[in-house]
Amino acid sequence: MKSGRQDAIKKIISENEIETQNQLLEELEKIGIRTTQATLSRDIKNLQLTKSINSNNKYVYILSPKKDDASLSRLMKIFRECVISYDNAQNIIVIKTLPGLAGAACSAFDNMNVQKLVGSIAGDDTAFLLFKDTESADEFLNKINSIL
Repeated sequence: MKSGRQDAIKKIISENEIETQNQLLEELEKIGIRTTQATLSRDIKNLQLTKSINSNNKYVYILSPKKDDASLSRLMKIFRECVISYDNAQNIIVIKTLPGLAGAACSAFDNMNVQKLVGSIAGDDTAFLLFKDTESADEFLNKINSIL
């Protein structure tokens, strides 16, 4: 449901000049997707939509430019250097880092666009990654093994 709605948002802003959240809500309703302002705001944040001035001098929503490979490479290097240990408990992965670096590890995950990652919480030296199901957590744990 969430990914379908977010895909619809991307399609709408790529095909239309959307200036406001209300316009975006109206366009979603036209295609049968009902949502709240709060949910739409979270979607805009998750999709990293920004506003840019167009040829008509109007500020419209656009998809943020993708992070370049160099940025992602730097994030992966930070991740490899800061992780001390990791393990899972069903659909939660717990990552222990050097002090003060759990946020950097979570930032790396956020920029990986991990499928079925519900959310992450970072403390000082511990990060929790919540997945939709145990299988998704296990798959991601294997990905962490390959990164490290």
